[in-house]
Amino acid sequence: MKAWKRIMLAAVVGFTTWGSMFSGAVLEPVSAAPNAVPSYEVKFIASPEAVLTPEGQVQASVREQFNLPATPELIGVAYYDTDSLALNEEGWNVRFRKKEDKSNYELTYKKRYPILNGDVDAALTLANQEGFDASDDNYEAEIDWGYSKQTLSFSNTKKEKTKVSGPELPSDEEMLSLLLDKLPGKLNKWSAPNWGEQVLSQSRAHGPLVFERYRGEWEGQELTLEVWPIRNSTGTGIENLVEISFKTDDHDVAAELRPELMNVMELGGWLLPIDGLKTQTILERY
Repeated sequence: MKAWKRIMLAAVVGFTTWGSMFSGAVLEPVSAAPNAVPSYEVKFIASPEAVLTPEGQVQASVREQFNLPATPELIGVAYYDTDSLALNEEGWNVRFRKKEDKSNYELTYKKRYPILNGDVDAALTLANQEGFDASDDNYEAEIDWGYSKQTLSFSNTKKEKTKVSGPELPSDEEMLSLLLDKLPGKLNKWSAPNWGEQVLSQSRAHGPLVFERYRGEWEGQELTLEVWPIRNSTGTGIENLVEISFKTDDHDVAAELRPELMNVMELGGWLLPIDGLKTQTILERY
């Protein structure tokens, strides 16, 4: 009886296949989700000596150029990683943030992919193979487009209500507890089951620090200027990192306005011809 059933099944399959061929139908294989479609953040590093006054305020000429307010928004931030930066080694950054005018904490888990030789598709395809594709609406895909390089990132941001006002962060222990509580599955299962939880549990705060964000407008785009007071390499003082950036969902807009912004900054004597290493610098110096 079992042999008879196998014969009948083979006949049915053969008939179906032949019928499909005869009718011209094509049996398509099941395809994976397409690559994610990223937004863009164009960002440049500015000379703090040229952009800021000796008192640390933004120069009037810079505020006028970019329609910046006189008073910035204050944001508290800390990054979490082990002493050996195990998360960073795998391309992951974990950030805890509090904006002074918001009633919640922001917990962000970000995976980065370097874009080599400008090959965005290759980076998106690799990310797709590792689970970051167009179907995943938990992560926002973005390309940071700096002075000489691009980086693809996927960010998962979660929020936790708080009654705290201002940019103050909770204790290191409370921040870590919240970050572990909201740990996303992709990070937790990154290289082994519960890998993310195990590594993050052994992590500590790098920082914290409070930076300034000025929101302006340039060429129809919302533009931000941020001043990050970061511990210097010797640990004896603070040096400011100044970043000017704008975001857009449109690649063509980013490609068109990027050289224009670079030109404006060069003419003003504000541009530093380097790529930003903000997160890496904080991880290494705190």
